[in-house]
Amino acid sequence: MPEIIPNLHPVFVHFTVALFSLSTGLLVFLFLFKKHLSSSLQQQLKTVAFWNLWFGAVITLVTVAAGFYAYNTVAHDGPSHAAMTEHRNWALAAATLFVSVAIWSVFRVQAGKIVSGLFVTALLVAQLVLLSAAWHGGEVVYRYGLGVMSLPQSEGEGHAHFHGEGSAGHGHGDGDDQATKHEEMDFGGMDEMMEGGSDVHDHGH
Repeated sequence: MPEIIPNLHPVFVHFTVALFSLSTGLLVFLFLFKKHLSSSLQQQLKTVAFWNLWFGAVITLVTVAAGFYAYNTVAHDGPSHAAMTEHRNWALAAATLFVSVAIWSVFRVQAGKIVSGLFVTALLVAQLVLLSAAWHGGEVVYRYGLGVMSLPQSEGEGHAHFHGEGSAGHGHGDGDDQATKHEEMDFGGMDEMMEGGSDVHDHGH
């Protein structure tokens, strides 16, 4: 496993994004449609949403620690370092916001307060920052290839795939080979057929 995933940040970060996003979605839904929901369903949604928020805050501490390890150990160049730093800054802002909102929610729940507009607004702001951090994290991996063990080599023009019967692999011919094959093909018979002027098409079944 360490050879495939040199650091554990990609493992934990998905829990952070999923738990916080689910919590935000449920609480926004509850705030907007609580008048149409029974008191029992409202309580269930609040319970699920807050537990997701709290679990997300706890696992985010691990995510941030793993992120700092990755930041200081993954091989990179100048442009990728700038992208990685930007991702780190957005991620730290998102983590700070969500952990703060999670702590705030503990006091609100203990006091028996309802989900207010101010609380939902804070969640939405934190969620937007989190999505930006996730976007920049994707850029770090998929645009700059950080943390990736190897990338496929581009074959350039003339990259052909031959899928023969029972074939387990791909045949890669170069441009000259493909040109030679086209030159060897005789299309003289096509000219004779066109000159024959036959307009009859037999669609036998």
